[in-house]
Amino acid sequence: MMIVTRTETLQDQHNPNSKIKPFLFGTDFRQVCLGVVMPWLLPSQLEHLSSSPSQRQCEQTSFSFYCAVRERLPVWLLEDMRGMEVFSWEDGHPRAFLPSEALLYALVHDHQDYARHLLDTYSVSALRAPRCGFCCRRSSGAPHLSVAVRYDRAAILSMMAAALKHADSLTDYLESRGGCSHVADAGKTAVQLAVELSRPDCLLLLLAHGARPAGLEAALQRLVSCEEAERSQAQRCLDFLLLFLPEPEAPRQLQDEPRRWQSLLGNQVFSWLCGLAPPPLLLQALRCLARSGPDQISTLPDFLQPHSWQ
Repeated sequence: MMIVTRTETLQDQHNPNSKIKPFLFGTDFRQVCLGVVMPWLLPSQLEHLSSSPSQRQCEQTSFSFYCAVRERLPVWLLEDMRGMEVFSWEDGHPRAFLPSEALLYALVHDHQDYARHLLDTYSVSALRAPRCGFCCRRSSGAPHLSVAVRYDRAAILSMMAAALKHADSLTDYLESRGGCSHVADAGKTAVQLAVELSRPDCLLLLLAHGARPAGLEAALQRLVSCEEAERSQAQRCLDFLLLFLPEPEAPRQLQDEPRRWQSLLGNQVFSWLCGLAPPPLLLQALRCLARSGPDQISTLPDFLQPHSWQ
């Protein structure tokens, strides 16, 4: 088990060049720990921390558990730690970490074996929104979906969809919005977040499992505003949205700057989006394949991938 000492320097795995200076076990140290342990929370919320020694101890062991998942320790060891140690603090009492909380850690660090174990063992209960530690209410929405998309964990996202495959709530779950204001992605569906962050693999999984293909205007705006290095990913997101769209209404961008968008999208796709022509034959064929599962598209040869419609 990894325990943080007074003299250690913390390092964020997602930004190896970023190091956090060590602090004493006071408020500053606990703010650092919670900021690393729960990176999906807004930084301003880290100020509301208790000075209780017992709570500080829970926060320290919580960080130890986070480090263990980050190091991708064996599943059996992580489950022993979760079941035998106290990590979390709720209503003035310590308690063990819930499977849903452990799954959030597995998502952040792409610990696929641990995520698979949690989903196989606890099924839908591993996807329940954990209680918010700041407003003392159970979080609404689907935080696991948001974290999976934000960290681009397509493999674990696929496991989550499989766990919900036979659940009546699958569609509602995919359409959930982050409801707790303490979360940076509050109010956004997973599809909207995937478009905003250019996560095409996650977007395709969500759409293929029944999520509503919303966000066409955002996808078009992302295509023209993103950096050159992200352009191909933004293009793929737009392509996948087009595969699942019903009869589209012409977005305002196309009406305001028709020549620009005609050049970007190609004549056939532009005319279809504007309601001036039926969709291209290749697009129609790919739309049929898309509705039969995401694997059908990813296995096609490159010249038949969606970006070749133009």
